[in-house]
Amino acid sequence: MIIYIHGFNSSSLSTKAQVLKQWLASRNRAQEWFSPDLPHRPAEAMATLIKLIESAQEPPKLVGSSLGGFYATHLVARFGLKAILVNPAVHPALLLRSLAGTTQQFWYGGGSYTFTQEHVDELEELDQLAPANPEKMLVMLENGDETLDWRDAAAYYRQSHQLIFQGGDHSFTRFQDVLELMDRF
Repeated sequence: MIIYIHGFNSSSLSTKAQVLKQWLASRNRAQEWFSPDLPHRPAEAMATLIKLIESAQEPPKLVGSSLGGFYATHLVARFGLKAILVNPAVHPALLLRSLAGTTQQFWYGGGSYTFTQEHVDELEELDQLAPANPEKMLVMLENGDETLDWRDAAAYYRQSHQLIFQGGDHSFTRFQDVLELMDRF
């Protein structure tokens, strides 16, 4: 089982989630792909992921993008799973604090919600001073990421396996090219 964990305001319809789904299907492994559409509240998102992991017949591998990488980091600490983190968010409560009180639009499927201080507080509760089980994480960064500073993730995950690519952007333009490597990790 591979659980793809989408980023902030995204869903299972994100490009990376769908590319991974199609890649697994092309190898007759479609049944391995799971990507829940997570609630916008971090505590509820984490509860959804924990329930999915606890119901799995075998330990899943996690693939987390952006905020999904932050969630995956928390789950690696809790369950000792392997995870691939794609341009992960580091300390997102600090990054998103300025959005408190703003209306946020979902990228897929429409809809909106108000991002509140409670969202920020829930993110702070999930944060870790340093990642637990860093050897169980493969961190993939593109230094052209216009949304997150790749150096923050490189420093935070310094004890994890890392691949840092020149150029690219927050969407991680090389995702298709690294699927085989991700699968082998």
